[in-house]
Amino acid sequence: MRITDVRTAVIAGNFDWVLVRIETDAGITGLGEAYWGAGVDEIVHRLRPGLIGQNPFNVALLYEKMVREMSGAGSLAGATVTAISGVEIALWDLVGRALKTPISTLFGGRFRDKIRIYADCHAGREHTPAAYAEKARQVVAKGYTAIKFDLDVENPHTRDISDDPDPRRPWYEPYNRTISTAERAYMVSLVAAVREAVPPEIMVAMDCHWKYNVPDAIKLAQDLEPYDLLWLEDPVPPENVDAQAKVSASTRTPICTGENLYRKHGYRELIEQQAASIIAPDIPKMGGLLEAKKVADHADTYYIPIAPHNVASPIGTVAAAHVCAAMSNFLVLEFHAQDVPWWDDLVQGEGPLIRDGYIALSDKPGHGLELNEDVARAHLKPGTAFFGDGR
Repeated sequence: MRITDVRTAVIAGNFDWVLVRIETDAGITGLGEAYWGAGVDEIVHRLRPGLIGQNPFNVALLYEKMVREMSGAGSLAGATVTAISGVEIALWDLVGRALKTPISTLFGGRFRDKIRIYADCHAGREHTPAAYAEKARQVVAKGYTAIKFDLDVENPHTRDISDDPDPRRPWYEPYNRTISTAERAYMVSLVAAVREAVPPEIMVAMDCHWKYNVPDAIKLAQDLEPYDLLWLEDPVPPENVDAQAKVSASTRTPICTGENLYRKHGYRELIEQQAASIIAPDIPKMGGLLEAKKVADHADTYYIPIAPHNVASPIGTVAAAHVCAAMSNFLVLEFHAQDVPWWDDLVQGEGPLIRDGYIALSDKPGHGLELNEDVARAHLKPGTAFFGDGR
């Protein structure tokens, strides 16, 4: 079997979902997904010549080949690795289909048949304790046992000093990474409202999006200790592992990070310094399924759980779920597309993929999903071609 073509289709979901299809001379295809980003689609096409004529079963070799061929373009991190990730996931799907076995089998089999999903929640424009509490109740009523909210939101009772001269309200400065006493109290009120709105067995996480300095992040994490969070995500910028370690060592609130790291090498210091309590690789972004499994195995030598970040379509999500099933230290996988009503419809005849807060994995070959081309074409990103149509 040899690869005959590599094609893409960019679907306009809550993010751009860059789907990658690999075709072979045996008529078997594989479908993967790369994380969104400028140039990712173009880079996949640049990878195409080096893949044509290759044996698709040699996934690890082809991954290394792509990394080496694109080293000049920056295959250490960024859009290049993301594009390679989409190809790699498509290759695993193709191999699974050719061998008539699920992707999870190719990674050593399953520790679990159902993958716990956490819902990334948004309370709209109203960032108040009441709005957060109501949203939490709504999402838990759908069966989710784990939820996450953004904590780095604007306090309606304070003003941004950079664009609001009103001296009557407390202010904050948005670029120096500080958290004022008023801001911290507001954040704590949001967490308290969510925690009180749902049963104690519901896992609650909070996300800070890399906004804050070390001293204020420590104060915030310590103030949140009574609420028994699943984690506090990305309280400080991602590039300094020593700073991450200082925050993690200063609080009983678990610190989660990792979505901005790439390939197994990008996680080495974070894991070996035990600078985070939970590691969150974005699988269609950081290198693909095999790299994610390597990161998970490395983290497991320090007994660190894995909770992948995920903003993908059903293709990337279920492919990630298969490798999560093969991780002994898997904790929970993100779902970020609650506001996309046709998310399930992008694949054929599956019905709701997430039921009662879990994805139940099938025994179908590969990731087991078939693209609904009518829905995909209806939501194609303007100005792009559907797997090369019209080229």
